[in-house]
Amino acid sequence: MKAGLEIHQQLSTGKLFCACPAELSEEVLLTVSRRLRATGGENHAIDPAAMFQASRGLTYRYEATPTSCLVELDEEPPRALNPEAVDVALTMAVLLHARPLDEIEVMRKIVVDGSNPAGFQRTALVAVDGEIEVDGAKVSIASICLEEDAARKIGEAPGEVTYRLDRQGIPLIEIATGPDIVDGAQARSVAEAIGQLLRSTGRVRRGIGTIREDLNVSAPGGTRVEIKGVQELAKIRRYAEGEVERQTWLAHVADELRRREASVPGTAPVDLTELLRSGARGPIGRALEQGGVVLGLKLPGFAGLLGNPSGGEARLGRELADHARSVGLGGLLHSDELPAQGVEGTLEGAVRTSLGAAGAGDAFVLVAAADPALVRLGLEAIRRRAETAVHGVPPETRDPLPDGRTRYSRPLPGRDRMYPETDVPPVPVGTERLARVHAGLPERPEAVRARLAGLGLSADLAGQLQRSGDAPLFLELVRRGRAPAAVARLLSQEVPAVAAEPETIAGWDASTQLLDDLLLAVEDGRFSKEGVLPVLRELARGAGDLAEAQKRAGLSGLAPEELGRLAGEVVRRNAALIGARGESAFQPLMGDLMREVRGRADGQRVAEALRTALAARRPPERA
Repeated sequence: MKAGLEIHQQLSTGKLFCACPAELSEEVLLTVSRRLRATGGENHAIDPAAMFQASRGLTYRYEATPTSCLVELDEEPPRALNPEAVDVALTMAVLLHARPLDEIEVMRKIVVDGSNPAGFQRTALVAVDGEIEVDGAKVSIASICLEEDAARKIGEAPGEVTYRLDRQGIPLIEIATGPDIVDGAQARSVAEAIGQLLRSTGRVRRGIGTIREDLNVSAPGGTRVEIKGVQELAKIRRYAEGEVERQTWLAHVADELRRREASVPGTAPVDLTELLRSGARGPIGRALEQGGVVLGLKLPGFAGLLGNPSGGEARLGRELADHARSVGLGGLLHSDELPAQGVEGTLEGAVRTSLGAAGAGDAFVLVAAADPALVRLGLEAIRRRAETAVHGVPPETRDPLPDGRTRYSRPLPGRDRMYPETDVPPVPVGTERLARVHAGLPERPEAVRARLAGLGLSADLAGQLQRSGDAPLFLELVRRGRAPAAVARLLSQEVPAVAAEPETIAGWDASTQLLDDLLLAVEDGRFSKEGVLPVLRELARGAGDLAEAQKRAGLSGLAPEELGRLAGEVVRRNAALIGARGESAFQPLMGDLMREVRGRADGQRVAEALRTALAARRPPERA
């Protein structure tokens, strides 16, 4: 296989072409509706992906928020490129040994799927010809670009899609590798290495949806297919290997179809509504009960090739169904699924007779829906996909699914969608700017891991903090005098645990000062290290300050007198144990007392109080 990656990472620099903050918002100020159409690019040709998107005829609703403005609505010209975002892109160019361009030009890329109210996305090439070495292998970096992120999809209804403009215009740095990746494991390793370099800049956004990978894959006998918008690093290998399996199977199907001299007739589909009205069960029967129509299409020579006798995930029938779904249908029924699905026995024979598909090599598909025009549109999409199946694997864009499979999304876009952006002036990249970028380069990930290990952290923990992007925060808290072990536990375990809880405020992020105060409170004995998690939880749920969080968590500090009283009670309750075990009773007593204290006092204070209580219990020594 051959594979390449396109890494898209949001930057925390404010929006790319206006002064709005790069933050999401749930407050909607106004809503506008638009229809989008495909237009020609710089060479006047219309891109096939844009044509497909426009053919769906959808209406798009756009919700404006306090973090969006008229630039996002395409009612006001864009401002100049955000200079901080440009500097981050140039920093990545240096880290990836790429060659920055002398001048950065902004282009428009036609996108009419509704994700941008203007019908295009602005993008700018910053650098080319770089490389990255991962596990001893070099992978080329074809390009580094800056582009604006798309609007955020909120919901869908028949004929309409709703987007929110808060994400629109957040800067994305796009890093595209060459087709040098040879397997799924390497694809994951390269994505992880580039992600670590991006986080090392300290100028990237974090959280779900802030980094996305597009995976381009081709297998022997196949072609380039783009899996767009992978968000889980752990699934990159699975998507890559699944695509190789899919293309390999479809190439085998194409060989067999050509051997059979199979073809797809251009004849009109056959109306089978009345034939199936009384006898069909399953999905076809349910569609007819709801007043739907059923149309069928003959596929000569396709028998046995719509499923997958080997039991693999790849199936031509699933490919046809995905194309039907792309125009709004729920799916299809094909003959390789029979006898089953409510069309069987004499009824199947009657369908074959009506379609003229009684030959041993003949297959057919059935589509049912309430709208006859939609059914015909879906069957035409199926027919076109069946035609391409004879020739091999078509180039296309596919969406990743949660189970590791992918689904057809749209045709693969090309260069016909690009044309110049005349509203944004070019940005020259001079020697002074590059010198400033070189002077401010961040530490490379391997150097950061070595520095963390030098502070006593294990290699695994040092790597975890570096990969998460928390290394700078760790170093700052240690510089302030906090214990490295306590800081590492806080950042690697306690903060992520609280951030993942459903009661945590959306977007909550503890400040450096707050975390420092939290650790200092433990060191001062205001509560124990076991109290960090409950106090942190209350802070994440809206407590105004550390004192309020401590009170909500029930961890108000214990006065020395109260701690002494609790220690005395534990000693009195365990007199028999002390008499039997003597000094070795200390550890179980300490456990009992810590449970009584419930995190309200540091372990050292608790131990001192217990020793005092034990000493007070001992009888005085004889003279």
